[in-house]
Amino acid sequence: MTRVLGTVAAVAALVLSAGCTNDSDDPSSAGKASGGGTEKVTYLTGASILGREAFVFVAIEKGYFKQAGLEVEVQAGKGTAPNLTLLQSGKVDFAALDITAALIEYGKGTFKDFTIVNAIQQRNLQCIMTLEGRGITSPKDLAGKKIAYLPGGVAKTLFPAYAKLAGIDESKIQWVNIPLEQHPQNVAAGTVDAATQFAVGKPGIERVGKGKKAVVLPYTDFLTDLYGVGVGVAKKQVTENPDRIRRFNEALLKGLRDAIENPAEAGKIYAKYQKIQPEPVAIAENNLMVPYVKSAAGGAAVGALDPQRVARNIAIVQGAGVIPSVFDPLDVVSVDFLPKS
Repeated sequence: MTRVLGTVAAVAALVLSAGCTNDSDDPSSAGKASGGGTEKVTYLTGASILGREAFVFVAIEKGYFKQAGLEVEVQAGKGTAPNLTLLQSGKVDFAALDITAALIEYGKGTFKDFTIVNAIQQRNLQCIMTLEGRGITSPKDLAGKKIAYLPGGVAKTLFPAYAKLAGIDESKIQWVNIPLEQHPQNVAAGTVDAATQFAVGKPGIERVGKGKKAVVLPYTDFLTDLYGVGVGVAKKQVTENPDRIRRFNEALLKGLRDAIENPAEAGKIYAKYQKIQPEPVAIAENNLMVPYVKSAAGGAAVGALDPQRVARNIAIVQGAGVIPSVFDPLDVVSVDFLPKS
């Protein structure tokens, strides 16, 4: 902890002032695409397209993107690393990224050409999940167990840091590569003992669990103060299409605000656009999303992103030995595109 706190102080000293300096922030330009036409853009979800992604469909259904001069195509993501590959290649315009995983990828030098423009979740959702009766009630019980994971997903990336702090013998874990949407069925069938999951995935696990309750082991019990998912763009888009980023961000965050204010409506809208999860499960996931989206202090706006807190996130993963050194948080986040309060 002394090492981590020292690193936090060192990283915080790197943070620059992040004021908005672009004159195109004028609200009167909101809803107007460059040249007056509708722009088609692609948005990549975090992993699969489950109920927790309802907010993007809320923004589509209520016309927020249309008002911003955008036509959004939603594509299924496959985790932070694959999403970054598609984002940097220019094959998608916007991509959901786990902020902590993205910081790790940047710190390792794997991906550099991206920036994160909001924080969909103020708290990280990563966890290990199973059903009761599997002999897993604490992190240490995971030793010797089979755990389903999504390649490229942040849960597997963060696991070494989590294991180190939680006292798990990582060498005894048996990892099984299974698509995310198939995790609940495999846990229920006993093909695996547990699975990497988002905490809001509890309703999906319990739905196929034949009356058994889910056992959730959140990473944030040990890796505290980490952000959840944010939206990333390629860095060249910051100079080439700054107004489009602002318009997209404002419309998406309107959909997010509506989704947490009315989770039942969000679940119904999700079910209109997607059939991967039934409406009741989507509604339950959106109910669970509320405390993760809202600031713990209750004062920050939906989507808020604080460079000082990003600095602490960098320090936590560096202090846990996941990345070799710290870096300026403004190398990987841009706060200028957040809606003005």
